[in-house]
Formats: sequence, structure tokens, C-alpha cells
Amino acid sequence: MGDVKSHLRRKFILKRKKFFNSRISFPYNNVLNLIKKNFKKNNISIGGYFPINFEANILNFLLKLYKGKIKVGLPVIRQNYKMIFKIWKPDQAMYLNKYGIAEPKKSNKSFKPDVIFVPLVAFDKKLNRLGYGAGYYDRALKELSSKKKILAIGVGFSFQKCKNIPVKKTDYSLDYVLTEKKIFYKNN
Repeated sequence: MGDVKSHLRRKFILKRKKFFNSRISFPYNNVLNLIKKNFKKNNISIGGYFPINFEANILNFLLKLYKGKIKVGLPVIRQNYKMIFKIWKPDQAMYLNKYGIAEPKKSNKSFKPDVIFVPLVAFDKKLNRLGYGAGYYDRALKELSSKKKILAIGVGFSFQKCKNIPVKKTDYSLDYVLTEKKIFYKNN
């Protein structure tokens, strides 16, 4: 299974690089409606990501949420392949982790988001996600979902959909995948 995942990972990272276009827009308003449908409370917190390696750029959307007084955070990598979310302040300096990904200050308050936007290398119709292979998001999503209701929304381009991604019991399936064309639900 590892060889298949490695092959898919290489294939879709190259595809993402080849077809990436920063001007592609995503239907974020549809996502907001989906979030409101899943959560009755008003003070929803959001976990985003800082895009790298031609990932879908959600920073403007996160900025809009932040300006709308929604608590927004970004992941911070910890020891033993752990990941937490820390408050993101757009005007605050960021720091690079060991992978070269920007993170909020270590002194920023950590929190457990209700909604997590997850970057992806590829996804399938069952909303299985292929990431970079270290399992940070799988572990974080499993831990968070064991403590509270969360919504895991993958974000990627429609050309990142693949027929089938092999899964292990440690993999975490997404609730939705947002692409520039539509929102994918399980089995559509």
C-alpha cells in the first residue's frame, strides 16, 4: 500500500504543480452555508492552513473570517508527529517550522477548532485524503473528533480527485471536499 500511496503522491503533486493557477476562485460562501447548517452555535472557530507547494490558497478566506470576528488558527507542529492549532493574527510575524511552513508564534493561545480546512494532495469519492505521508492531520483530526464535534473540509482543485486512495485504519476520512467547481459530499 505504501508504494501505491507514494506513486499517487508523486503523480498528484506534479499534476498540482502543472495545473496550479492562483486566480482560481473557490465557492467559499457555499462553505459558510454548510458550516452554519452543521453548527447551531454562533461562535464557531476555524482551523486553516498556510499553503505551500501549490496547494489551494485559502489565506484571503481566512482573512475574511478573521475580519468577521471569527476565531481563526493555523497548525503548529509539535514533537512525535503531533499538531495543534494556535490563534492566527494576520498582522503578526510568522515563523517557519522544520518543513518550511509558516506557523503562528509559539506564545499564541492554542485552541480546538470546530471546523478544520485540510490541504490535500488527492482525494477520492469516499473523501479519503492523500496528504504528504506523515499523518499530522490524521492524528489531529482523530484526537479532536474524540473530544467534540468537528467538521473536516478538504480543500483542493477538481483535478486532484482520483479514483481510489488506499486507506489504513489510521487514516481520517473528510466530511467534505471543497474544489473550485463544487463541494464534494460522500459518494458524489
